[in-house]
Amino acid sequence: MSIRHSLLALLQDKPRYGYQLRVEFEDRTGSAWPLNIGQVYTTLDRLERDGLVRNDGGDGEGHVIYSITDAGRTEVTGWFQAPVGRGNPPRNELAIKLALAVTIPGVDVAAVIQAQRGASMKALQDYTKSRRDASANQRRADTAWLLVLDSLIFQTEAEVRWLDLCEARMAQLNSPSNP
Repeated sequence: MSIRHSLLALLQDKPRYGYQLRVEFEDRTGSAWPLNIGQVYTTLDRLERDGLVRNDGGDGEGHVIYSITDAGRTEVTGWFQAPVGRGNPPRNELAIKLALAVTIPGVDVAAVIQAQRGASMKALQDYTKSRRDASANQRRADTAWLLVLDSLIFQTEAEVRWLDLCEARMAQLNSPSNP
């Protein structure tokens, strides 16, 4: 996830200070990816250094207001227009865990798969309930949260299908016909 580009996108709306950016980001994404306020301010410092935002001074209440520059608008426009790269897939802790589990003697891989399936099914139920609740009285502002929820639901459904495949591979590996 690009915090850099997310903050630039939010600054296109209007100038803000760091805490406002954090709250706005979390509101628009349903807090699915909480931001550390220190990370927000570190990123703002880098964006200012790179000429993508400017420090507009304080608001009189101790907050430093940032606004996007023309170079920042160009940067965020390019981000929106470009597809998300697939060159280096993000680390997947579950895939790493299972890859190691099948190679470490004494690990009950079936138990690992079952524990994850239970957690994944619970998450899927929670996401689906959240989507149903958000859809019941949908306002225009809920669309961003619904997009995030749909993404989380699809990812979790894919994870459950992948766990089914892992279980089938383990059964095949442990079958008497496979020495």
